Amino acid sequence: MSYVPPHLRNSTTDTAATTVTTLDTNHFHSYSNLSSETNNSSNNYLNSARRSTVNYTSPRTVSAPDIVFPNWKPSERVLRLTPEQIDEVRLRLNLDVIVAPDSPPAPAPIESFTDMCLHSSIMKDISFHGYTTPTPIQAQAMPVALSGRDLLGCAETGSGKTAAFSIPMIQHCLAQPPVRRGDGPLALVLAPTRELAQQIEKERSELRLGVDVVVATPGRFIDHLQQGNTSLSRISFIVLDEADRMLDMGFEPQMREVMQNLPQKHQTLLFSATMPVEIEMLAQEYLTNPVQVKVGKVSCPTANVLQSLEKVPENEKIDRLLGMLVEEAARAERFGHPFPLTIVFVERKTRCDEVAEALIAQGLKAVVLHGGRSQSERELSLRDFRHSATNILVATDVASRGLDVSGVAHVVNLDLPKTMEDYVHRIGRTGRAGSSGRATSFYTDRDMYLVAQIKKAIVDVESGNTVSYATGKVARRMEKEAAAAHKEARIALSKVSLLGTAPLNVEDKYKHMIFPAMARKEGAADDAWDD
Repeated sequence: MSYVPPHLRNSTTDTAATTVTTLDTNHFHSYSNLSSETNNSSNNYLNSARRSTVNYTSPRTVSAPDIVFPNWKPSERVLRLTPEQIDEVRLRLNLDVIVAPDSPPAPAPIESFTDMCLHSSIMKDISFHGYTTPTPIQAQAMPVALSGRDLLGCAETGSGKTAAFSIPMIQHCLAQPPVRRGDGPLALVLAPTRELAQQIEKERSELRLGVDVVVATPGRFIDHLQQGNTSLSRISFIVLDEADRMLDMGFEPQMREVMQNLPQKHQTLLFSATMPVEIEMLAQEYLTNPVQVKVGKVSCPTANVLQSLEKVPENEKIDRLLGMLVEEAARAERFGHPFPLTIVFVERKTRCDEVAEALIAQGLKAVVLHGGRSQSERELSLRDFRHSATNILVATDVASRGLDVSGVAHVVNLDLPKTMEDYVHRIGRTGRAGSSGRATSFYTDRDMYLVAQIKKAIVDVESGNTVSYATGKVARRMEKEAAAAHKEARIALSKVSLLGTAPLNVEDKYKHMIFPAMARKEGAADDAWDD
């Protein structure tokens, strides 16, 4: 039976096959060249998510083979660690691990890939690429995922979350019976944007031939389900990557639709850079006794980024940007260094093109990335920037989350975003994986509320205090309400009475022009005219 979207279902009639045009145009990617082995040992974890009545499993008549959950164990050295030693490792790695009171303890963090006892082909790949030590999120999240348990992972951008779920996912797929023509995938990764889906896995495959792993945006995956190109019947490993961003982009209905129709036996990994109340609710509904892993201060401005704020009038911003980047280019040329990779964030698509043209006119190499460009143009811009064919990427917030371009040294906010959360994600494009970076932000009077938050966050990070700010739709609505109240208070203060006339609304920057006249006192010359 074909997939039928919820809004076209009729509960009083049978859900017959229906052709529907999906408005989601996000790109879709899949990966298909994994070898497969059968492992008869299993460690089954059941997911008790609410089920939907819709059936879009595989149309084949042959039943799907049983799902295999490998009985994974780490090395003997790890198994011999005492609880005190485990706590010491977590403290050193700045890990916070939480499990439900009635759940078994979380697996110990593992600080070497060798001790993880991974499949030999995976270890060969790890050695080939020169990876030696897992990052903190990988050290804890990978043992949890390899053990078959559900995971709620939260870490700052650039911390290595992609490998933290990709390696256990490949290990899981290698243990399954081979995929046959017409089978649905073994593992599914839902990601929020086209660029993020491409970053995780770039190889394309024909779904109808049968693939092991699918990486897709939620809407596009639903589209393929509707067309009968794939099914959910063999999915036993699912990852919700950048889940907070997917909720922000309105993908919650599609996410829930997929989660409600998965096979009963499956393992779920949810990764998010922030932990709003919406993520907690999603985890409670679709994860079974998850292990929650947090690394450091989640979603705070990273201490690896040197942040600076500059007040610049709106009509001078582009000139100030050009002067700064031309000077950097001259300095790099003088010392024989390449121009540092730089991302310039702007508010609007039209401004993207304007800024890029101005940079190119100054002899700088720049490309643009925004929603108004075609998919091929966006892919080309990212490819040129990643390979340093161009040094400057001018982008809207489409590039602020999930994209991992190594070597970005400088982030410039030509226009500040509306919320602190978006600011953190923007500057998180630099200072990744332990490297250092710079973030320069231009602001005007309209940005003063956010600037105050940024200044406080910088002081808090420097003093080692936890940074707290709005994350998620509910919290951001409260933040906007607070900002509106702040603005109303400023307006109320600026309403002054001028010589008994009606209240006059005076902006702060013009107050100096009116206060002296109002505060004038009678002097000696005035007294001389008294009768």
